[in-house]
Amino acid sequence: MKSHPFFAYLSRMRYINRWGLMRNTFQENVQEHSHMVAVLAHALAVIRRDVFGGTADPGLAAMAALYHDAPEILTGDLPTPIKYYDPKIRDAYRKVEEFSAGKLLDTLPDALRPAFAPLLREDYDPDTKALVKAADKLSAHIKCLEELKAGNTEFQQAARQTLEALKGYGLPEVDYFLTHFLPAFGMTLDEMGRCQTGPVSI
Repeated sequence: MKSHPFFAYLSRMRYINRWGLMRNTFQENVQEHSHMVAVLAHALAVIRRDVFGGTADPGLAAMAALYHDAPEILTGDLPTPIKYYDPKIRDAYRKVEEFSAGKLLDTLPDALRPAFAPLLREDYDPDTKALVKAADKLSAHIKCLEELKAGNTEFQQAARQTLEALKGYGLPEVDYFLTHFLPAFGMTLDEMGRCQTGPVSI
């Protein structure tokens, strides 16, 4: 019986560390990051749908986010300053990611590939892509805030840049999250426990 290593590969995402050029107070791996991006993408989609009355598929947003960095299992994580230093580098790395996505798909049985191909190749609607991109940046900003909270000033510039990018997206659901949820990431556990729950006005 042929063995298919697709999910065994996915389990190794926890061995790929992010922020490789930065001094980290605590290390973040790609598996942890992907989970947080999925949580945030789902939240942004729900906010778009339920707060602003827009159209969004929270389930698709969560699944797309969960797999958005899966090709890094084979390529590793290329630091952002290098990845976006030059358009040629960015385009070349995109081709490497596409090749990696294809290699991962090859590790699945034929019957399962159609279900996973759109997730690994990011072949879904532009609105979902925008939500996942925003959630990815939001996760990075939260990481910066947590590092700053721990006294690591290495992340000051990254915190400013990620926040500017988030505000520049012009997405009301992102602005809503920044207003109503982001401040809690700077709180202690005791402070979070004292927060009252209830209706939140927009």
